[in-house]
Amino acid sequence: MQKIFLTFFYSGCMKKAPGTFGTIAALIPAFFILKYLGVQTLFLLSVLIFLVSIRIIDDYEEKSGIHDDKHIVIDEVAGVFLALAICGQSLFTFIFSFIMFRIFDIKKPSIIGKIDKKVKGGLGVMLDDMIAGAFAGLFCAVVYGFLLRFELITWDIKLTDLF
Repeated sequence: MQKIFLTFFYSGCMKKAPGTFGTIAALIPAFFILKYLGVQTLFLLSVLIFLVSIRIIDDYEEKSGIHDDKHIVIDEVAGVFLALAICGQSLFTFIFSFIMFRIFDIKKPSIIGKIDKKVKGGLGVMLDDMIAGAFAGLFCAVVYGFLLRFELITWDIKLTDLF
């Protein structure tokens, strides 16, 4: 059960780019949560996953002796949920938030990289992705606001209007 949770239903078990596959897998429930349950639900779920995962990851690391195993992708799930909750309510922002989250998560600029290196255990595994999600969501919101202000995007559609 622990492995199913940490690998987000085995989406993190891919040999190449497990974090990206885990994040893509997270987009499916995120879409339906945003469409039918709302942004608040996705935000609260992100926080809940963050809090619950810390202890589960600590337990896993104690048993396996591996810190931040590449197959653990629940941190990517929580992070992308946060990014999408901040700025992912339209088709453009949904895709853009995903891309920006992956960039921040992979490149680990600024404080994200420092947390990744210095904070150990489940908190370290989860916190860098939550901050990457916050940065991605905020960056997406600023860029989207700019695009709307100067009428540079006119084709976008809200997720609730799809299907």
